[in-house]
Amino acid sequence: MKAKWYFINSGPCSPSYNMALDEALLDLHSTGEIPPVIRFYEWNPATLSIGYFQRAHRDIDFEALNAQNLGFVRRPTGGRAVLHEHELTYSVIVTEQYPDMPASVTEAYRVISEGLLLGFKNLGLDAYFSVPDTEQQREDLKKPKSAVCFDAPSWYELVVEGKKVAGSAQTRQKGVILQHGAILLDLDEEKLLSVFKFSSPEVKEKMRKKLPEKAVAIRQLTDKDISIDQCVDSFKKGFEEALDIELVPYELTEEQRNYVKKIEETKYLNDEWNFRK
Repeated sequence: MKAKWYFINSGPCSPSYNMALDEALLDLHSTGEIPPVIRFYEWNPATLSIGYFQRAHRDIDFEALNAQNLGFVRRPTGGRAVLHEHELTYSVIVTEQYPDMPASVTEAYRVISEGLLLGFKNLGLDAYFSVPDTEQQREDLKKPKSAVCFDAPSWYELVVEGKKVAGSAQTRQKGVILQHGAILLDLDEEKLLSVFKFSSPEVKEKMRKKLPEKAVAIRQLTDKDISIDQCVDSFKKGFEEALDIELVPYELTEEQRNYVKKIEETKYLNDEWNFRK
């Protein structure tokens, strides 16, 4: 018998709601109210999310952000800023005690990301994990160089057709792992670069040149016009296969929806949280 996990496909939601729902699912799983969950979602409006430890006003150009009507939210997870626009975002919520779930963040990341790897393969793309092989590369991982998420390799880099595709971040609270990340269908590089503060035009230019090596979208890799629905289908199957689970569609109860709303209003809609560093 395969373990049954819940599956939620939220579609496009506001930035504050997206983060509040991920956090609420972590809480509900930690108390045993729900089994592990895999959730897919999108963003309306397109949004810049920053990592838990980032300094908002130091790194982000809010004039440019507001001029383009982009949303803004601080994630509960680490990592750096991500522009969520043409993408499917996934989140995985599972207890640290789950059978065969590795204790180390890096190894757990690999196990969970296996679902992404198979998802890309289901779309007909060549995907694999690349592991840092030199001491220098391993040292570099400990010292991220810039505020832009795709600029830092992670231990198990998910590589598709030779390029990094999905940035993922993880947090652990109350004995539960929350990993979420972006599956890019398309990437507007100019828009992404426009919302960061750079110390000089040269530094910005350097980042512009590096971005195509670091972040690549599915539509840049294939002639096929792949839709969000195809992604949902391919990655859902990928997670089921990788984790040997059955995903059961789930709708939140009214009480659970109210709980999400409470987290959203007290935290993710709150400037104190979003601009706290």
